[in-house]
Amino acid sequence: MPELKLNERAQAMVRQLVADRESLGIEVTNLPEGSLLVDAGINCPGSLEAGRLLAEICLGGLGRVELVQLFFTDFWLPGVQVTVQQPALACIASQYAGWALKGEGFFALGSGPARALAAKEEVFQALGYQENSPVGVLVLETRKVPPAAVVEKVVAACGLGPENLSLLVAPTASLAGSVQVAARVVETGLHKLMELGYDLGKITAAFGTCPLAPLAAEDLAAMGRTNDGVLYGGRCFYTVTDPEEEIVEILPRVPSLASRDYGTPFLKLLEQYGDFYKIDPLLFSPAEVVINNTATGKVHRAGRVAPDLLKESLLGVAKD
Repeated sequence: MPELKLNERAQAMVRQLVADRESLGIEVTNLPEGSLLVDAGINCPGSLEAGRLLAEICLGGLGRVELVQLFFTDFWLPGVQVTVQQPALACIASQYAGWALKGEGFFALGSGPARALAAKEEVFQALGYQENSPVGVLVLETRKVPPAAVVEKVVAACGLGPENLSLLVAPTASLAGSVQVAARVVETGLHKLMELGYDLGKITAAFGTCPLAPLAAEDLAAMGRTNDGVLYGGRCFYTVTDPEEEIVEILPRVPSLASRDYGTPFLKLLEQYGDFYKIDPLLFSPAEVVINNTATGKVHRAGRVAPDLLKESLLGVAKD
């Protein structure tokens, strides 16, 4: 795959965030180690626009995220609309939250193009992609500022000086955090396809929508709502070039309803299993997936949105 300078694209967008910090409701500081820290919701209110820009940074500058109104039967919700070029690189090499960072009572999953500098995750071997860059950008979904040991681990893995690393942080239960998580809807479908053995190089364009979860009082509840938004309200459209039989075989396995755990709000699944990692990993995908095969011109669809589950999880309306 060609190197598309994801980190440099993202760094240009970080500069926009920094320049507009006051209007975006974010705080910008330098850590003692010298790295730039952009706080989009820990010690500041953040904003929907900060979340939109954060989501585009996660995509390495290869996607557009817009705020839209989404309609479901007799109700509507704010949502995101995501358009992606170079889907495998934008979503898997950059946006996917695949870097687990731990240290000194701290844990966060890292996303963004700095992952492609370290390239330690298996997905990079599958993609055949690694990046070299004078700068790195990493986004953390967390309520804590990363400690020195974590920052040192990141810069060492990326081969950067600490002054060349930008860290952007936002909790799940924040305006910016809720937007950037919802904007992962296209990525969840691509990651599911990858887990099923599909060659992401065949996907030439991607588009998706996802409802924006109303803010919860704490991060665990926010995790439940944001996941439910994708699982029961996310819709994706992928353009591929492939033999027809390959699409017909794999598509029914892609949407969330193909999972044994489909149909239960995410927080209830956590209570049921008592462990995130016991939840069926094949659940994490959009509710509805459409594939347009340019080799034949045919369109295939699988899955469906679940308005009653969205009402229950996001609006607090009990099912009839």
